[in-house]
Amino acid sequence: MSVQRQLTNERMSQIVTHNGTVYLAGQVGDDMNAGIEQQTRESLANIERLLDLAGTDKHHLLSVTIYLKDIDADFEGMNAVWDKWLPKGVAPARATVESKLCEPEILVELSVVAALP
Repeated sequence: MSVQRQLTNERMSQIVTHNGTVYLAGQVGDDMNAGIEQQTRESLANIERLLDLAGTDKHHLLSVTIYLKDIDADFEGMNAVWDKWLPKGVAPARATVESKLCEPEILVELSVVAALP
């Protein structure tokens, strides 16, 4: 089985596909000055765009790991956006953890694994 990489630079690929599975690099929002809800919406929009480019969509999510800068302050706000975004009946395996992220303004980062249809 071949490994396909898309949107690749020296350090990482945004999309890696292997054996019918799509792996996305961690996705963050575009506006680092925004609050948790907006950063979550933007991160999820980036995920949708990348899944589409890979040939799949959010109905085929297998696993999502969510990293929050402050789980106590942001878990509820992130989940409010997540719950509206996720179609009914297709919830992936999911973990949410508190983590120091690569930039202090980043409140949320999501790492996704999805199946190809």
